[in-house]
Amino acid sequence: MSIESVREYLSKYAPELEIIEKQGSTATVAEAAQAHGVAPGQIAKTLSLWLKDEVILLVLGGDARIDNRKFKARFKGKAKMLSADEVVEWTSHPVGGVCPFGLPREVKVFADVTLKKFDVVLPAAGATNAALRVRPERLAQLVHAEWVDVAQSV
Repeated sequence: MSIESVREYLSKYAPELEIIEKQGSTATVAEAAQAHGVAPGQIAKTLSLWLKDEVILLVLGGDARIDNRKFKARFKGKAKMLSADEVVEWTSHPVGGVCPFGLPREVKVFADVTLKKFDVVLPAAGATNAALRVRPERLAQLVHAEWVDVAQSV
């Protein structure tokens, strides 16, 4: 159902964007980058995090990691990853297919500046074999994401 919620969301808010479904898994950054023929940094991975008592989504470049110091300075707290069951509950998407589109409830979304170094990024699209190509600015605009600088590229 989760890829369907993404389809519905895109048909309403971004009909110009198409979901790309691959035969094999694109659940990891390495698999997705290889399947789509892009650099790992272009894979826009979405982390589902507890921040104090609320869930947030952080979208960042596939080759980036959270910089704990930057994160704590920006959000005044430490993040904790959601469990796989909590990810599905909060996003309706399976781990490896999480994206900020078609969510069942309001969740704050943050986009890290690591995405801005690319013309096009590929977030998942609600399934472990689905993604879409989108400009970073359009991605942030579609999900009302706030730009943050909380990651370090590796």
